[in-house]
Amino acid sequence: MIAATPVRYSPDLETVKPDERETISGLIDQFDIILEKTAEDYGHAVRSVHAKAHGILEGTMTVKDGLPPEFAQGLFAKPGEHPVYMRLSTNAGDILPDAVALPRGLAIKVVGVEGTRLPGADGNNQDFVMVNGPIFQTPDPKKFLSSLKLLAKTTDKLEGTKTVMSSVLQTVNKGLEAVGVTSPTIQSLGGAPNVDPLGETYFSVTPFRYGDYVAKFRVKPISPDLTKRTGTEIDASVRENAIRETVQAEMQKTRGLWEFQVQLCRDIEAQPIEDPTVEWKEDEAPFVTVATLSAAPQDSWSDAKVQKVDEEMRFSVWTGLADHQPLGGINRARNETYRHSADFRAKFNGCPFHEPQQ
Repeated sequence: MIAATPVRYSPDLETVKPDERETISGLIDQFDIILEKTAEDYGHAVRSVHAKAHGILEGTMTVKDGLPPEFAQGLFAKPGEHPVYMRLSTNAGDILPDAVALPRGLAIKVVGVEGTRLPGADGNNQDFVMVNGPIFQTPDPKKFLSSLKLLAKTTDKLEGTKTVMSSVLQTVNKGLEAVGVTSPTIQSLGGAPNVDPLGETYFSVTPFRYGDYVAKFRVKPISPDLTKRTGTEIDASVRENAIRETVQAEMQKTRGLWEFQVQLCRDIEAQPIEDPTVEWKEDEAPFVTVATLSAAPQDSWSDAKVQKVDEEMRFSVWTGLADHQPLGGINRARNETYRHSADFRAKFNGCPFHEPQQ
């Protein structure tokens, strides 16, 4: 049953653990291991997570007119159009052959957003960072640190072994799915289906302030050019960059249209703020479309686009409006760690980041 009134935002909804500062320092140390290893190998610094991009799209966000008051909040308070950049990626911190199948990521930068900014948020844009699953793999920063230590140990180690292990894990994952079980842990270690990122639905996973309320976000493909690719797997056994090459070929003729949806928190017990491993069930907290994203046919991997977006932009959930403040421990941990990672890349590559202007 859907509650009539969504939960109103209050700082009291968050619970900061006493050792959170220490945990964030530990996360930065592990990110440094990943950043330094990969930069040394490539001679070029890459992102500590979602290092490998598969496509970069330029498009438009169109905010709907006539939204109910509880959905007309923040960026979505008034109708209009904004340029957007969309970066499709895989979640590892090293650049692996596509045969190592990992969850997909989608980072969105909405350009030209008016309103009070989050502390330290450069420019006048709003970022959204999403993955193709509704939950995070760990419940809190401390458990995330444990997972990151494992990832740091395997960064830049035995790519051939990773490819073989990914194949084994994919088989295990498909067996689990056949009996109605999904495993985010197995998927995060390389057992995710090697799906076409253009057909995927993406989730914010963690909660955010939504003006007067609290919400999670979802981006769902709706145009036939996208939905026909939902669940389609890409054979990456031969080509190292098979996903990127597939997306680039497909986008020459693809007209992409996605719904940007908001899921308001309606019960903090059923839809917790601090534990992103708990899925907010759609029958209890429905998604409502507040905007669309559109992308015309284009070259998704042109040299100019790669330089402008993949090299010169950073994406962070903490780049945006105070009305969309990230909430919960995982999001709090993302603040300093994301900026630290970006600063490392900028310094190592001698390339400062640029927030695009409308």
